[in-house]
Amino acid sequence: MGTITVSTHVPAPLERAFEVFTQIDQAAERIPDITSLEVLSEGPFGEGTRWRETRVMFGKEATEEMWVTGFDPPKSYAVRAESHGMRYSTLFSFEPDADGTNVSWAFTGKPISLGAKIMSPLLGLLMNGTMKKCMRRDLEALRDVCERPE
Repeated sequence: MGTITVSTHVPAPLERAFEVFTQIDQAAERIPDITSLEVLSEGPFGEGTRWRETRVMFGKEATEEMWVTGFDPPKSYAVRAESHGMRYSTLFSFEPDADGTNVSWAFTGKPISLGAKIMSPLLGLLMNGTMKKCMRRDLEALRDVCERPE
């Protein structure tokens, strides 16, 4: 599975966009595909923040534990998860422009077990389109939150 990238323009200042995207404790109320989210670490969002997220994927609920591996406010943050022999890496990047903020989301899945390495080419073909749609829905939901008055 290669890298899947989606992006959107958020008509809000950089700081507001970064704040909304990093308010992980509110993600289940803001992103329709997330059915529940439990923050597992204490303190403010940053490197080391961990959570368990349940969302609907392919018509079924799936739960993954995720953690922040890089944090450069308000420019970017990186997230990782490992599941079913795969390592998933995500990078959210924020860039201001005259009308708000451009947000880019890059997602990569890397097989780390033998079974995942064997199945990876087929799964990549099957999942890329679905993942891109899911990522776009999440971005649009968070963009809509950014557009609301604070």
